[in-house]
Amino acid sequence: MDLPEVALRPLRRADFPLIARWLAEPLVARWWADDPGAAAVEAQYGSSVDGTDPTAVYVGVHAGEPFGLVQVYRLADEPGSLAELSAVCPVPPGALSIDYLVGTADARGRGLGAALIAAAVARGFAGHPDARDVLVPVALGNEASWRALRRAGATWYAEGDLEPDNPVDPPDHVVHRFRR
Repeated sequence: MDLPEVALRPLRRADFPLIARWLAEPLVARWWADDPGAAAVEAQYGSSVDGTDPTAVYVGVHAGEPFGLVQVYRLADEPGSLAELSAVCPVPPGALSIDYLVGTADARGRGLGAALIAAAVARGFAGHPDARDVLVPVALGNEASWRALRRAGATWYAEGDLEPDNPVDPPDHVVHRFRR
């Protein structure tokens, strides 16, 4: 599979206005119901930038331009998410997960989302040598997202009800899996 070249760089506070714009972008806001206000972005991402939250957050860059955001985390570091996901499917010990968004409309439909996902999975495995799996739950209705996961190399692992990121969505989710 040929994916465009994407670099990941750690998120920095100077990126917060960009992240706020992306979160306010209609398609992103549709699936990420996060507050794009400056204080909310600081509250959400500041601890990762400071290194006090174990979640690694990166900006995806293509041809020198930032286009997306990806978070890589160990499911064990998010007990609520781990418990909820465990009710839907087996969660292997040490499993990771990712959250991602393509923040600019002109970056969509070009394979950049799949490339961002593949880069994040590779970075997650490199940073967590004991992890054998990356599990990624996605709202069933977000077909573009789960298609990007498949293009990045994931397989359909499970489906079931999870609390949606956006409360307007039904709980139907699919879980995709990357294996080392």
